[in-house]
Amino acid sequence: MFWLLFLLMACAAAFLSCARLCLAAAHAAHSEPAGDGAHELTLYEAAFLSGGPSRVADLTLVSMARSKRLLLAHTGWATVVDPVGGDDIEASVISAIGPDGQSRIAAVRRATAAADAVRALADRLVAAGLAVPDGARGGVAGAVRQVRAAALAVVVLAGVSLTMPGGEPGDGVLVAAWFTLPLVLTLSCLAIARFEVHPYTRWASPTGQRLIGALPKTVRDGVGEAAALTAVAVHGVRAVSDPALRSAFGTAQRGH
Repeated sequence: MFWLLFLLMACAAAFLSCARLCLAAAHAAHSEPAGDGAHELTLYEAAFLSGGPSRVADLTLVSMARSKRLLLAHTGWATVVDPVGGDDIEASVISAIGPDGQSRIAAVRRATAAADAVRALADRLVAAGLAVPDGARGGVAGAVRQVRAAALAVVVLAGVSLTMPGGEPGDGVLVAAWFTLPLVLTLSCLAIARFEVHPYTRWASPTGQRLIGALPKTVRDGVGEAAALTAVAVHGVRAVSDPALRSAFGTAQRGH
């Protein structure tokens, strides 16, 4: 009857992990400030809500490269052409490149994403109810990982219980049936989280996601400089139409 001990362990792991996920989701929902949805997103804000600090860095590099103020080579190097930044985030890019005026694109992206200007942008979006606070996003993601681990533990404990010697005929069906209960609990919790909790694991809150979705299709997918930069902000560097720029970012990612 040692399988009863394993069953208790599986039930405890399933219950505690699912309870943590429910509490984390409730905390994320209540910690989100109310947003009225009337905010008009800037390109930097759209980039952060779509992909976080790294997306803001990518957008800034692409914008400066398209305006010929920065040279992004296919070898993965960034070279300063105009040392005067148009705003604080562009100034962060130039500062990240350094006094030599040249640096690896991957290093510039990391430094820009961690710059004070990007953190200030994140704080403003969180205060406006458009971005998810770090603590809420991390808490939900950690709880989801714990539920997944609990589901795996249930399967392992069930397998051990089924292979233990000394059982009587028919015990295997009974053991499998009992272990199905905590397994169904964890899998159901993950399925619900996929649809109900998933919005809180992204950078944008539900209000921020609605604003991104409300961007006019002509702006997101049209032609022209504004449309091109908006596409990068929303979809990332894969939306860059210039093959030379795509090559530069591809080299930087392979090097990283």
